[in-house]
Amino acid sequence: MEKNLLAFSFITLFSLSLITDEPVNVFLIGDSTMAIKSRSAYPETGWGMPFAYFFDSTVVVDNRAQNGRSSRTFIEENRWVPVVNALKPGDYVIIQFGHNDEVPTKASATTPEQFKSFLKRYVTESRSKQAKPVLLTSVARRKFDESGKIVGTHDVYAQLVRDVAKETNTPLIDMDSKSQKLLQELGPERSALLFNHLKPGDHPNYPKGKLDDTHFNELGARLMAQLVLAEIKAQNLDLSSRIVRAK
Repeated sequence: MEKNLLAFSFITLFSLSLITDEPVNVFLIGDSTMAIKSRSAYPETGWGMPFAYFFDSTVVVDNRAQNGRSSRTFIEENRWVPVVNALKPGDYVIIQFGHNDEVPTKASATTPEQFKSFLKRYVTESRSKQAKPVLLTSVARRKFDESGKIVGTHDVYAQLVRDVAKETNTPLIDMDSKSQKLLQELGPERSALLFNHLKPGDHPNYPKGKLDDTHFNELGARLMAQLVLAEIKAQNLDLSSRIVRAK
């Protein structure tokens, strides 16, 4: 009897380990700050690129983010439906829009009402496939005032993301606040080391140089990815057990 009980316990534990190790897809949808970059854009790096290397072999990160897309144009260009069709129970959808929604002069712009509606659609349709959505506010731009204090540039649309997260009971990673805090700690000068700042002649992709306070270089992208990973662990999301390199 005791041997049978031990055998049953072993089988149960083994079965549970198999369930725990079930492969998981993590879909990233968003804009250029998250997206995979071409060689011609290097050293510009989306934070979704290093993010993919912090997980064990059971996780596949599928980065669908695209430069210049808003919550609306990502859907209109039929980029969202293929993600929904690929989702399976237990997968994650990490959603970060705002940069191209909040500027009214851009063709990609959305009104606050539209923005919330599209975010809710991503959440609802992810859950319809038993996947797990996670909402992120936009990463901060590098902008300081004359006194050296970081200036928020996403305030309105970041709050809309927070509102949707609360209204839909969706996990929220407040990257606007967290990245602002990091940039403030680094200060106006050292924070430039995270962005695509190049002098003329520094890199053949940018012979005239580049001064970009929105998009990251490799260091900046890695630090942003680590902020996301740290929050996944802090919130004890199921995905956190599969992180192998985050502090």
